[in-house]
Amino acid sequence: MNSSSIRANIKEGLNVGIVLKKDQRSGKITQGIVKRILTNSSNHQHGIKVQLTNGQIGRVKEIY
Repeated sequence: MNSSSIRANIKEGLNVGIVLKKDQRSGKITQGIVKRILTNSSNHQHGIKVQLTNGQIGRVKEIY
């Protein structure tokens, strides 16, 4: 399990790369700042779901 799939590693204000729902097939990464953590469980195999400050929602794939 990589670090982006563990909720404790994700904090509000962190610069992350997420995959939006519409980009799941291509795997395109969207970069942004975490505004809110949406996943309640302590880990998730596909990445923790977050909302960025620009309002976009996706699963964290990279932490910068």
